[in-house]
Amino acid sequence: MDKLIITAALVGAELTREQMPHLPISPTEIAEAASAAREAGASIVHLHVRDAESMPTQDVAVFREVISEIKKRTDVICQISTGGAVGTPIELRAEPLSLRPEMATLTTGTVNFGDDVFMNEPSSIEFLAARMKREGVKPEIECFDAGHISNALRLVKKGLLDEPLYFDFVMGVPGGIPGTAPDLMHCVASLPAGARWQVAGIGRAELRLAAVAIVLGGNVRVGFEDNIYYSRGVLAESNAQLVARIARISRELGREVATPEEARELIGLAK
Repeated sequence: MDKLIITAALVGAELTREQMPHLPISPTEIAEAASAAREAGASIVHLHVRDAESMPTQDVAVFREVISEIKKRTDVICQISTGGAVGTPIELRAEPLSLRPEMATLTTGTVNFGDDVFMNEPSSIEFLAARMKREGVKPEIECFDAGHISNALRLVKKGLLDEPLYFDFVMGVPGGIPGTAPDLMHCVASLPAGARWQVAGIGRAELRLAAVAIVLGGNVRVGFEDNIYYSRGVLAESNAQLVARIARISRELGREVATPEEARELIGLAK
């Protein structure tokens, strides 16, 4: 079984300091959180960024500064979010791709998102996929529902995505895939040969789905974007603490954790 790739989703677009006092917001704070997550076992950092008022932004200058600060400190793979916050126009969501990061998220369908709707029309999905291909950015295909898998496969047929594919199953969002082991196994069984995958369990689903993914040979995403608790009613101290737990569990199950360079090789990122 291949080594485990751990992604740390450090910030998110919706979380506030009132909800999570340890939330990294400034470029320096995000970079320091990325470095600590790397030391704990993460090989990818999934990036949302905030403006001077702590609001979510797709400002290229902010992404540039954050990525620059991360690269000063560590060798993790920087994966930017093209999701932005709910309601962000597609043109703004795409702007940070001009930085040509190693990876970026590509959500392949619309989903009810709690009381909101995360809109991803077919034309918008194709727009983002084409832009990633042009910029040489590896997509991480974010699936909030099982039908998003087949949407991604249609992009392959259209020449907008190149195999092997890398999927992220975001599970436990109200309106999306339930955060259960049978639902995860159904998604995995629906993948094409050669695809790699990870799971991002939301809230209480994070730990149990991570354990299932480790055993099944998948990969894991954790971090404040998805879950702020270490245990019931106990806030996590840092993103690194959540990463370290997954790394420990994986090693105890006999599966070593990938370094960023090993993750690049497994994912097939360009040198």
